[in-house]
Amino acid sequence: MALTPPTPPTPSDGAPTPSDGAPAPAPAAVAAPPPRPAPAAPQLPTQADISREIAARHTAAERDRAAGAPAPDHPARDFAPYRSSTARHPHRPPVEIDHLTDPEAVELGGPAFGVTDVTDLDADLTRQHTGEPLGERITVTGRVLDRSGRPVRGQLVEIWQANAAGRYAHQRDQHPAPLDPHFTGVGRCLTDDAGRYAFTTVKPGAYPWRNHHNAWRPAHIHFSLFGSAFTQRLITQMYFPGDPLFPYDPILASVTDPTARARLVAAYAHELTVPERSLGYRWDVVLDGPSATWIEEGR
Repeated sequence: MALTPPTPPTPSDGAPTPSDGAPAPAPAAVAAPPPRPAPAAPQLPTQADISREIAARHTAAERDRAAGAPAPDHPARDFAPYRSSTARHPHRPPVEIDHLTDPEAVELGGPAFGVTDVTDLDADLTRQHTGEPLGERITVTGRVLDRSGRPVRGQLVEIWQANAAGRYAHQRDQHPAPLDPHFTGVGRCLTDDAGRYAFTTVKPGAYPWRNHHNAWRPAHIHFSLFGSAFTQRLITQMYFPGDPLFPYDPILASVTDPTARARLVAAYAHELTVPERSLGYRWDVVLDGPSATWIEEGR
């Protein structure tokens, strides 16, 4: 009895049926689509670009002063060479709070004063850890004054800064400079009856930032001053004399009045230098009036 051979299955992909027991040919390889090119990184302005913008702003400010325009009280919020200032400052008028209807509304946010009183250790940033921090130890002192030169007593003064290598002890600072396990970079004190404050710390290092190509910030210390309420907080920066990065920094350059800009630079004071311990710098803060220290208003 004759046997009928089985019918070979029909390929589902349309490939030819193999004959004589030959193996089926391998399916043709499907070419992978070419990888999409990565988006081009935005072209950062050069230092020459930023310097031209700074010069144009300073020339315009000088022209306004010559024409008798009133001196501005704060750096411009939209100072174009300082790239992020145009995106970070408020663009709408502030919301007025009726303090009579809701007197506590003005205090909905508050500063982090900590869980303990201010102590002498808070003002010496070199003694806050088990070892000595690296870097040039300095003493920074001065007075907080009102427009008439009277001392402002009991003023809470806070500072924060990078370490001697130009790195902040903060998770967002990824600059590949070394961290110092013995330096956190924050301190605070209260002004005395003469309005005087004093800190012992290390001189901060310069550090790069991404405002423009090859941008570096001069060495500086951030200062925060509180009045009798949180809403009276003022923030500014203190710089060191003779820094070669001054002409290249758009943040310092946002203070277009050269006299006001000079008030942000501390003075070396040899009489404040502690023998075999620290170099001394004096920097007074004037809160208002024609000689006021320029404040980072609106930032």
